[in-house]
Amino acid sequence: MPTNGLHQVLKIQFGLVNDTDRYLTAESFGFKVNASAPSLKRKQIWVLEPYPGQGTAVLFRSSHLGRYLSAEEDGRVACEAERPGRDCRFLVLPQPDGRWVLQSEPHGRFFGGTEDRLSCFATAISPAELWTVHLAIHPQAHLLSVSRRRYAHLCPQEDEIVADSNTPWGVDALITLIFQNRQYCLKSCDSRYLRSDGRLVWEPEAHTRYTLEFKAGKLAFKDCDGLYLAPVGPTGTLRAGRNTRPSKDELFDLEESHPQVVMVAANHRYVSVRQASGLGQGLSVKRGLRCETASCVKGEAGHVQLASKVVGGDGVNVSANQDEELDHETFLMQIDRETRKCTFYSSTGGYWTLVTHGGIQATATQVSATTMFEMEWRGRRVALKASNGRYVCMKKNGQLAAISDFVGQDEEFILKLINRPILVLRGLDGFVCHRRGSNQLDTNRSVYDVFHLSFSDGAYQIRGRGGGFWHTGSHGSVCSDGERAEDFLFEFRERGRVAIRARSGKYLRGGASGLLRADADAPAGVALWEY
Repeated sequence: MPTNGLHQVLKIQFGLVNDTDRYLTAESFGFKVNASAPSLKRKQIWVLEPYPGQGTAVLFRSSHLGRYLSAEEDGRVACEAERPGRDCRFLVLPQPDGRWVLQSEPHGRFFGGTEDRLSCFATAISPAELWTVHLAIHPQAHLLSVSRRRYAHLCPQEDEIVADSNTPWGVDALITLIFQNRQYCLKSCDSRYLRSDGRLVWEPEAHTRYTLEFKAGKLAFKDCDGLYLAPVGPTGTLRAGRNTRPSKDELFDLEESHPQVVMVAANHRYVSVRQASGLGQGLSVKRGLRCETASCVKGEAGHVQLASKVVGGDGVNVSANQDEELDHETFLMQIDRETRKCTFYSSTGGYWTLVTHGGIQATATQVSATTMFEMEWRGRRVALKASNGRYVCMKKNGQLAAISDFVGQDEEFILKLINRPILVLRGLDGFVCHRRGSNQLDTNRSVYDVFHLSFSDGAYQIRGRGGGFWHTGSHGSVCSDGERAEDFLFEFRERGRVAIRARSGKYLRGGASGLLRADADAPAGVALWEY
């Protein structure tokens, strides 16, 4: 598996929702806790940690305060402990409907209550002691089977989701978690829901809803019959197995889904690591297959392996020489948190890197200064500046080289995001969601809507509920009932965050009123969105 942080398990953060639909909140003043918040924001986010040296006891750490929830013998609760002590130990007791009961491990009492009347003194479980787990991570990720060490992806040929991929490459590997009725659905990249029998359906139903369970920092998905999702059979088809308790086979990791992109140069051809001549020239294959020659054999876990060698040999030179958008034309793009420069990782297993005389090759195995590129957003196009201070251009033979001092037509590229056909946006105050009874969009919601993304000539069109297009109205308001598509420009400014530019030139931001507006001058702060 690739290293250098390409595959990073997401730290599971969540909110706890009580029976009156209010979130457990850690306040800065007095380190008090309450259940008064109607939505999931910073003060409502918690992290589950195992207690060192204890088998089943766990800790609840406030992501906001960095301190631990504790319950004293008299039932008083607070979030003040900088280091976990005896009173910080809790047992999680999952209930049949998927909700949790939190029990003080040293004192045996149950934690619950409403608003600012929380305590851990109940001797019996009532509705006030039941908590729903609401994940606070971005819901679009890669799903990794812990036992098989393989990634789940949509297999269009078999019309199912299978866990048989060494790397989460291409759009098919995107899984979206949908939070509905206190449970979760798994949505494939083509917007279908995974049933517990392995089928994919277009509408959610009882057998597409799963209770989320945590075990040793991993996730398990329990269906309505009490059985758990697992990869089954040689191909690892995802469906409910026979176990009523999660073993290693039923456990999964969620991993960060970095943007995967294709680029088109001034010659209208795709940038690729496939060589223009040699073995297999002219042969192609649909995205997701692992080889591009007729001489293939089936390998371990159903992988396609080459009987000879991979098309394009090493994939050394990065060139604009292809007419199709396949694996060799797809690059995983990572943005460094500090410098905001980016790397491009190829399907052949190498990073783009600057070599002698300014050439660009996909041969680096480690991130270094020569693999970092500065992105300049130029409307519908993007320019890349290499570590030598020069711009990447397309030479006459199609090869890329960082040899230009200025940006012209040959230095501009169309950059297209390919692994977000469905889009979930989260800002500083919450998720983007349709406002009830309105064509406008809220930006501070605990729940999220899934939007559909299309692409044309360097710009994106966004469709909402009912198929209406996003469009900008008066005073910069963004509505979702347009009959005609309006172009928006996506600028990937930070790791995991995108700025969205409207036709007015202004950026979309979340306002104090919660409305989505296109009136920000700079792509920063409230104008940046997790995607």
